[in-house]
Amino acid sequence: MSLRIYGNRQIKTLPGQETRPTSSRVREAVFNIWQGTIAGCRWLDLCAGSGSMGAEALCRGASLVIGIEQSSRACATIRQNWQQVAHAEQKWQVLRGDVIQQLKSLSGKQFDRIYFDPPYASGLYQPVLEAIAHHQLLDANGELAAEHSPQGWTPPVIPAWEICREKVYGNTALTFYRIMESEE
Repeated sequence: MSLRIYGNRQIKTLPGQETRPTSSRVREAVFNIWQGTIAGCRWLDLCAGSGSMGAEALCRGASLVIGIEQSSRACATIRQNWQQVAHAEQKWQVLRGDVIQQLKSLSGKQFDRIYFDPPYASGLYQPVLEAIAHHQLLDANGELAAEHSPQGWTPPVIPAWEICREKVYGNTALTFYRIMESEE
């Protein structure tokens, strides 16, 4: 299977619902919201699936894209997709394994944009956001978007983070977080 991303480029996806690629409507919405902030940014794609969000970020000029995905089949697809769309000056990496364990390995790095799209019923939202906060992976001026079901969603509360916007697109919702500005 394949899908089209920015610039009418085609990337591969795994058959079936194993990776649930983010719909074109939601992808377009995210990149419209973050318009003007992608070129040169450091992008982290969590539960990356087919890698469509990271591929979009590469196509739009992100300087670094790192994806974390559990499935080895999906990781192979992501590598193919990103190799196909990345320019020589862009850096990218795909990490295979448990998302929380892989976040520990990124300690010391920071990202301007983080996209998190786990299986909706996985129970990963709170522990992953806590791990990101604990390892200080979100840049002080960065934002994180969590994709989730609009039904039954309780946004995780992370100390020193705030929800800056929430959007619903049919049966997909996005909650955007940023670090609160300190009052000095």
